[in-house]
Amino acid sequence: MEKNEAWVSRCVSGIAISAIKEMAMRSAATQGAVSLSWGLPSFRTPEPIRRAVAEQLEADPDIGKYALPDGLPELRRAVAREHLAQTGIEADPDRNVMITAGNMQGLNALFHVITDPGDEIIVTDPGFASHFQQIRLCGGRPVHWEMDESRGWSLDVEALPGLVTDRTKAIVLVSPSNPTGKIFSEQELRRVGEIALAHDLLILLDDPYCHFTYENRARYFNLASVAELSGHIAYLFTFSKTYAMSGWRLGYMIVPEALKRQVLKVHDATIICTPRISQVAGLAALTGEPTHLAAFEEILARRRQLICDRLDRVPHVFRYHKPEGAYYVFPGIVVRHEDSVAFSIGLLEAAGVAVTPGRAFGPSGEHHVRMAYCVSEETIETAFDRIERHFPR
Repeated sequence: MEKNEAWVSRCVSGIAISAIKEMAMRSAATQGAVSLSWGLPSFRTPEPIRRAVAEQLEADPDIGKYALPDGLPELRRAVAREHLAQTGIEADPDRNVMITAGNMQGLNALFHVITDPGDEIIVTDPGFASHFQQIRLCGGRPVHWEMDESRGWSLDVEALPGLVTDRTKAIVLVSPSNPTGKIFSEQELRRVGEIALAHDLLILLDDPYCHFTYENRARYFNLASVAELSGHIAYLFTFSKTYAMSGWRLGYMIVPEALKRQVLKVHDATIICTPRISQVAGLAALTGEPTHLAAFEEILARRRQLICDRLDRVPHVFRYHKPEGAYYVFPGIVVRHEDSVAFSIGLLEAAGVAVTPGRAFGPSGEHHVRMAYCVSEETIETAFDRIERHFPR
């Protein structure tokens, strides 16, 4: 072992960089490549948010300073109002609301709070690759809860109790799901809540895509709206997708009071505070009219239809379930291949198209790839033109 390798902890050396970012970096280094690998929305941050920040840059003498560790009081109050409007559940701005640097940072803080070495966190399979990394970085073990592909990646709720052990701390849910785009039903989610209560487990609701549900809006159900679960739920919302603010690194969590006190310790020790300028942008987002949302969803709906139409033209390469929400599709690979990693790297090198290997999203993701359709129509068309040429019938 080289000297510098001996410095690295087992937790860090035992994980790899997210395959999503790995493929994004490979794509960036490949001349002429087009990428469907990264869920980076093509939209610009809406003009009213940009304008409000520009005005405050001149008017607010404190905009470049630290904020309180749990966030600007006025933003926490706005978050509490928004949460009440969306869920019907009251959150105290001081006791329950925490402003985070996006959901990734928020979840990282929560995993540090709840996880001792050897503890288990149940994650959907397929699920979000970075959740697995964060759990392992805390010395925990992600326990993969296999979803039912034959039913469009539905939750197999009755399998859940069998995954619970005396080391289980929490269940992580994302709906609409990343990478499958599945919207979990109210019945499924309520049953998960019942199981969590019976076993005294925390439910971590990572909610980036609630506003992108297309014709399935009536099917979306926010489990945080169930009052009897409020003591067992940490709800996390990010501004990245809904407000096209991925680079601003801003989110919030609604948590039980005792949990917030513990999260503050981790938050302060790792980041001190979420950047004040981003919080100013978030306040503008929550207090203004979200007039951009209808246009965002309309554009994404067109792109979803486009990518599905193009997938329909290559049934000898991929099979898929039409995504119900979010902005990903998770097709299975039917053309001859070794595994999803080799397939994805080969597609990039030979055809100049970047996708994310499904293996990154859990054992059930193997022999699949994730494609993001939050990119431009031109990118989708170019990618599939190349795929059709690379895999002629």
